Amino acid sequence: MRRLRTASTRRLLTILACAGVLVMSATIAQAALTGAGPVAAPKALAQAIRDAIGAPAADGVTARISFTNNLLPGAALPGASSALTSGADGRLWLAKDGRLRLELQSGSGDVQITFDDEQVTFSDASSNTVYRAKLPAASAGARKREHAHEPPTVARIQDALDRLAEFWTVSEADPTRPAAGRAAYTVRIAPKDGGGLLGAAEVAWDALTGVPLRAAVYAKGRAEPVLELRATDISYGAVSSTDVAPRSPAGARIVDLSPEHTKAGAPRTGDKAGAPRTGHERHGPAVRGADAVARRLSFPLAAPRGLAGLPRRSVRLVSLDGRKGALVTYGRGLGAIAVFQHERDRKRAAPKASGHRGRHQDPLPQFDAGGATATEIATALGTIVTFDRGGVSYILAGSVSPAVAKDAARGLR
Repeated sequence: MRRLRTASTRRLLTILACAGVLVMSATIAQAALTGAGPVAAPKALAQAIRDAIGAPAADGVTARISFTNNLLPGAALPGASSALTSGADGRLWLAKDGRLRLELQSGSGDVQITFDDEQVTFSDASSNTVYRAKLPAASAGARKREHAHEPPTVARIQDALDRLAEFWTVSEADPTRPAAGRAAYTVRIAPKDGGGLLGAAEVAWDALTGVPLRAAVYAKGRAEPVLELRATDISYGAVSSTDVAPRSPAGARIVDLSPEHTKAGAPRTGDKAGAPRTGHERHGPAVRGADAVARRLSFPLAAPRGLAGLPRRSVRLVSLDGRKGALVTYGRGLGAIAVFQHERDRKRAAPKASGHRGRHQDPLPQFDAGGATATEIATALGTIVTFDRGGVSYILAGSVSPAVAKDAARGLR
């Protein structure tokens, strides 16, 4: 210490500079070895959320993204391959007004998702199909209140987190995991009731701008996510209207998935992309209840009061591909089961019980569902069962095991 106090100023500066270089070199080397990046300042979760909500809105976001899908086991969908089923890389554009376009690129054809205040559009080039769903229109007063609304206080956010914690295990904001080269916070939530096959979900956001950088879903008993969408590189700046405009394949078939009461003025299902809008029929309010729905169907409604030990919760009239059908739900929460039923498309070929599905692909499991041959698609997060019976097509889905799904399908009468 005495030598340091008596050394010349120049020599002290030289020693400190050398020490700084050594420390910086060690830090860089450690970051290279561990993959570390910028780290956000530690904060309580409520404060981190409040800062994200209150952060100044970016003029726009452009990002390179990576989508991982380990949901389906190998050969679960023989002959079907797209960016959504196999995973892919792509890009994302988000305009300041909330319009968004996400593009995933694959050898079988791009997948694009666009979103604005009026509708969500999903375009699948591999099937040359565009799916559209209109969003409920917000009143002018509601939009005005939304723009004038002040961000919630930390106390209100904490109160909401406390209510959430009654049913979910919620982590603190983890600042130690950078994302897309940015300082970020990550929060993990997991269900407490054990219902369904969901293990946990994670969300990460930019510590400075509040922009989401990663979302992942985990199945029970799995350490790696079964679904993950993450930004690998991100930049902030104005995004043009062209970047967020829907882009449909030429001559694509359009399938309207909008609720009945939102379809006024929408293109009819089956119209080609770019065709003029037709069909201005106005629809009334949503039809709910077993009796009301049954009167609107051209086939007998299958909606028993209970299914696989779960009570019936709701019955509503829906429409898919121009055909009226019913959506019936059983149970609630993560372990619920949904059943969609509609008159079978006479033009569609009947499913084959077996057959050649490719050199390295096995046929999907099948079983008897009360006199009908049902096909089972088991995933890490749930099971889907499809079958035709008596001229009606059924799709049963839920975050349940194959055994529960089979029991439900056999009890659907």
